[in-house]
Amino acid sequence: MLDFILLIFIYTGIYAISALGLNLIVGYTGMLSLCQAAFIAIGAYCAAILMTFLHISFWYALIASGLLAGFFGILIGIPTLRLRGDYLAIATLGFGEIVKNVILNWDSVTRGPMGINGIPGPNFFGFTLSSMDKVPWVIFIWLLVLFTYILIRRVVRSRVGRALESIREDEIAASAMGINIAKYKVGAFTCGAFFAGVAGALFAAFNQSVAPLTFDFMMSIMILCMVVLGGLGNSFATIIGTIRI
Repeated sequence: MLDFILLIFIYTGIYAISALGLNLIVGYTGMLSLCQAAFIAIGAYCAAILMTFLHISFWYALIASGLLAGFFGILIGIPTLRLRGDYLAIATLGFGEIVKNVILNWDSVTRGPMGINGIPGPNFFGFTLSSMDKVPWVIFIWLLVLFTYILIRRVVRSRVGRALESIREDEIAASAMGINIAKYKVGAFTCGAFFAGVAGALFAAFNQSVAPLTFDFMMSIMILCMVVLGGLGNSFATIIGTIRI
């Protein structure tokens, strides 16, 4: 029973990091994104490939996963600058399906439907965490949740956060006041994707395996529900929403 509760806390923490990133896109900037699972998949597979095939340390793989997902956030953010509402949702949904199908069919790198197994866990001072060490995993992941929350909270309370909120409320008025709409929209997508990539790396390292069908459309919907249920534009409420889901 205790193991099951700890497992819930671990997955809740991983999803909370991704949901905090999505809240930056949806809650603070007002852009409806349905591809958060794709960014998680990019982060998870990046970490899996680096740690399994190239034997790179978890810590470097964690950073690389976030950066790679952030890069794809830029790629999806730039073409969708002029899209809003349903059109933006459809575009991001299409991106998510493209990522899933690339992972499924790029056998030489991702091993296709078989996925990647035998992913090593993070190393702390010579001690490697496995999926059986649930208490250390809970502490580690929730420390990262706290760090993510503090970082995003500082961003949204700064000039950047006020610019994002002004874009959400009235894009035309924000542009008239001299706010660079394109820069802030792409920046929000990049940051949201970065945290999703970090969550993906944690997901891969804890499960010690990844499979493409895990990162489907319903995962994106579930993370969006966490943000909406908690309260759009409220980071702490997003964590509460994740726990409730």
